[in-house]
Amino acid sequence: MVRRKPASMWSLETLGRERLSKYFFMREFLYSEIGNFHQVQNIPEDIDLTLQVGRAFCTELLDPLHETFGCVTVRSGYRSPLLNRYGNENKLNCARNNYPGECHIWDRSPDAPIGGATIVIPWFADQYAQGRDWRDLAYWIHDHLPYSEQWYFPKLAAFNLTWEPTPRRTISSYIAPRGKLVAAGVEPPEDRETRAERYTDFPRFRGIAQPAIPET
Repeated sequence: MVRRKPASMWSLETLGRERLSKYFFMREFLYSEIGNFHQVQNIPEDIDLTLQVGRAFCTELLDPLHETFGCVTVRSGYRSPLLNRYGNENKLNCARNNYPGECHIWDRSPDAPIGGATIVIPWFADQYAQGRDWRDLAYWIHDHLPYSEQWYFPKLAAFNLTWEPTPRRTISSYIAPRGKLVAAGVEPPEDRETRAERYTDFPRFRGIAQPAIPET
């Protein structure tokens, strides 16, 4: 087992101030109920890779969602390999570290980077609470954003949203109809025109391309 030198408060504070995109900072993704309650540190092993993946994820996926729907709430963001392994071994709803779709460990592999978070869009959560179909949002994202995976959960219509350099574009859900709605390389069961009818009342797409953040 590799022993990590304890991170100083100053270094963690500096990491939290790192800006990932126009709207998001690293600090929003470091909070963990598992880490706080079980006193397991949530500190990246590879900070440079963590920031690189986090910037791509936030710029390409979260910023357009924020600009279109307003507030985007992070339910579960970055997890260090140490924290995620603890969560998996103690059955705390964390996939194993080597699971191909594990999106919370942003610094897992420089050769096959993957990043993501469990998020809630309050604008949609309010409508979901009144009976709106989760697929309305899933199809909107499919038709507008270069996501790799969406995976929906019953509470608040929270969902895992994943970024990868080469997106797989899959949609799955624990909400009925459960299972895989869209597999990699397969078109959705509804055509584009039918899908668009589901979200005609959605806000106008306002994804704005931002200049790249220069590396320091």
